[in-house]
Amino acid sequence: MKGYGVFSWAGREPRVGYRVEDSVLDVSDLVPGTDLNDFLAQRRETWEETHERVRERADSDLIPLTAVDVLMPFRVADYVDFYSSEEHATNLGKILRPGQEPLLPNWRHLQIGYHGRAGTVLVSGTDVVRPSGQRKPPGADAPTFGPTEKLDIELELGFVVGTPSTHGEPVPIADALDHVFGAVLVNDWSARDIQAWEYQPLGPFLGKSFATSISPWVVPLSELPRVPRTPQEPEPLDYLRTEPWAYDIDLEVVLNGETISRTNTRHLYWNVEQQVAHLTSNGASLRTGDLLASGTISGSDPGTFGSLIEMTWNGERPLELADGSTRSFLEDGDEVVLRSPLLGEVSGRIRPG
Repeated sequence: MKGYGVFSWAGREPRVGYRVEDSVLDVSDLVPGTDLNDFLAQRRETWEETHERVRERADSDLIPLTAVDVLMPFRVADYVDFYSSEEHATNLGKILRPGQEPLLPNWRHLQIGYHGRAGTVLVSGTDVVRPSGQRKPPGADAPTFGPTEKLDIELELGFVVGTPSTHGEPVPIADALDHVFGAVLVNDWSARDIQAWEYQPLGPFLGKSFATSISPWVVPLSELPRVPRTPQEPEPLDYLRTEPWAYDIDLEVVLNGETISRTNTRHLYWNVEQQVAHLTSNGASLRTGDLLASGTISGSDPGTFGSLIEMTWNGERPLELADGSTRSFLEDGDEVVLRSPLLGEVSGRIRPG
């Protein structure tokens, strides 16, 4: 993998580095500062010129990755989480609304999403404390307050905004990628029982806002392969219309050292061009450091699901692990690693609340 991040080494101050597979190149002379934000705020021409200079020297003076401490790569401005995988949305519809049409009528016309909490976006390796909140199990007369019993993961692709846009001026879909620097892996940790009780009528809140983890290296879009995909049906409205395509990035979910799912970003129905065009269509502006997550990425069978609520069908079909244990949702001490050969990994261990 190849991407930009922030690291410290041998007691030195944090600086910008460029990861090349299992090594890091110090590029602080080309990208000064203790985070990526000033670099991200430039225009695409500057990103490409700098990236070319970095690539020209990316085979010399490398520091082993094992010798550095990785830090948060950029200051998160706003965080938006979309719902862009048709298979995931369909599965959740079947689980949460059995006997009804899985996809709501608006799903194929626009990208569903919610605004998350930027202040709880964490860099990979940070422990996740089990959150508490209100839960009301089916059949209970009243809610109770306590630690979530349905702590889950969400395997997502996150896009990092570089060049900002002007408030009141929608970004045309043809210009959308000029505002996006690169991508990271995202684990949007979710407390499903808290979420189920609170989400109607306004959507996710405390069941999502306690933690969102990202991988520490931001991979430029130019390093990510694209493939065509089947046309969207119905055809999107004009402001969302583009040639149908998706990124082709292999992904896997690892629980306590065991791979429990493999999938690919090809399963995303909506792409990042459409996300940017829709997000700004009402005049909302992009800010440098915005994180735009894809929502859970799932395929059509259990071996390609990106969340435990799907893998275990909301706990009805627990996973059987190689050590003989089972999981419906995460237990204290569990470690989850989301991994990609192109994006690196994002990890987190569960601590009791």
